[in-house]
Amino acid sequence: MGYIEDNLGQGETVLYKTKLHWIVMLGSIVVAIVLGAVGGVLLAKSYADGVAQETANAMRIGGGVAIGVAFIFLIVGAIRRSATEMVVTSRRVLVKTGIGSRRTIEMLLSKIESIMVEESVMGRMLGFGTVIIRGTGGGLEPFTRISHPNEFRKQVQSQIETVR
Repeated sequence: MGYIEDNLGQGETVLYKTKLHWIVMLGSIVVAIVLGAVGGVLLAKSYADGVAQETANAMRIGGGVAIGVAFIFLIVGAIRRSATEMVVTSRRVLVKTGIGSRRTIEMLLSKIESIMVEESVMGRMLGFGTVIIRGTGGGLEPFTRISHPNEFRKQVQSQIETVR
């Protein structure tokens, strides 16, 4: 069970759940590919003929370290992505980010004035964007790099109509 499910009110149900798009991992993926390639080249060259044993051992250690760091970058990116939960419940919109330290945003559906979606060309092609919710009193809450932002908006609007 996640944070959201553990903090639902009595009779409150999760109607729609989304997460950050995989694009948030792009930096980690690029770094991991570069480090993995460097590590692979070092390992391959360490077995070439004419390489001194001492140099070959150093190349194997360096290659192994580069590949290990590449995996760490991928794992950190995946954890960062999975540490964000965004849901529409029968009563509110909830967003939780973070693992060690946590930030939560909760907005009652009855207090939502408007909801906007911003998508770049790349976002439209890949299915991610920013959802901006304006609450009564003028507060803006932007949720960036959400998977399927139009579906999130549609679910919020649908639930607002149900509540009213």
